[in-house]
Amino acid sequence: MKVGFIGLGIMGKPMSKNLIKAGYSLIVNDVNKAAVAELVALGAESAENAREVAAHSDLVITMLPNSPHVKQVVLGPNGVLEAARPGLVVIDMSSIAPLASKEVAAKLAEKGVEMLDAPVSGGEPKAIDGTLSIMVGGKKAIFDQYLPLLQKMGSSVVLCGDIGAGNMTKLANQIVVALNIAALSEAMVLAAKSGVDPETVFKAIRGGLAGSTVMEAKAPMILAGNFKPGFRIELHIKDLANAIETGHEVGVPLPLTAQVMEMMQALKVDGKAANDHSGLVQYYEKIAQFEARRFSGKESTGT
Repeated sequence: MKVGFIGLGIMGKPMSKNLIKAGYSLIVNDVNKAAVAELVALGAESAENAREVAAHSDLVITMLPNSPHVKQVVLGPNGVLEAARPGLVVIDMSSIAPLASKEVAAKLAEKGVEMLDAPVSGGEPKAIDGTLSIMVGGKKAIFDQYLPLLQKMGSSVVLCGDIGAGNMTKLANQIVVALNIAALSEAMVLAAKSGVDPETVFKAIRGGLAGSTVMEAKAPMILAGNFKPGFRIELHIKDLANAIETGHEVGVPLPLTAQVMEMMQALKVDGKAANDHSGLVQYYEKIAQFEARRFSGKESTGT
C-alpha cells in the first residue's frame, strides 16, 4: 500500500517518520521543502502537489493547520479531488471544524472516495514517540481497515461516530486542555506571589484530584519558563475559535472557553503566538506582576 502524506509540520513530520519506520511506503508533499527533503532521505518519494500525491497513493493522509488549508489541499486546484477515483481513501488528521470535515467528505464521496476525520492530541513529544491519542469519525469498516496504520502513530485510537465526530471530540479535548492550563497557570502564579514555591505546590498536588496529564506535561515547562512550542498558542486559538463557532451552531454557550481564548488572544497581541500553550501562564504573570518560576531557594523576581 502506498501512503500519501501531505503536511510535514511539527506534528506531521514525526507522524510520517513513524509510518516509514513501520515499513509503509510514503509519497509526501509540503510547502516546506526542507521537511520534504528530510523525509526523502529516509526513503519517501516527493510530489509537487496534492494531486500528484493522490494520483500515486492508495491512502492520502492530510495534517494541516485549519479548515481552509484542508479544503484547499483536497478540493482546490491541483488538489486531491482532481486525482480522486473509487477506492482511494483520505484520512484527514488535521484539527478542523466538524462541519468542514462533513463538507470535504461529501465532495469526496461524489467521486467514490471514502474519508475519515482523525484529529490527534498529545503534541510533538507524543507525535515523535508514536503515542498520540487519535479521535476518529467515519464508517466503521474504513476505520477497521486502517486501524493498524493509525496505531503506528497513536497508542489510543477510538472511533467516536460518523464523519465529523472525530473533530467534535477534538474540540472537547481542546476545551479541557485549555482550561486545565489556565487553572494551572492561575494557581502557580498565586502560589509564587504568596511566597510558596510553585514547584513544591506541583509536587504536593500532582497525586491528588487536581493531578492530570496536562499538569504533568505543562507544569515543568511553566516552572522552567520554557515555552518552546509543542503546540503553539496560535493553533490553540484556532481550535477554541472552532469550538465556539460550533457551540453557536448547535446552541451551546461556552463562556469559559471564550474567556481562555481571549487570554490567548492577548498573548498573541503581545507577540507570543508562537509560544507553547503552556505560555498561557505569561498572561497571569503580566497582570499579577510576578513570575511563577523555580525558586532555587530564593523568591522569584517580578516581571
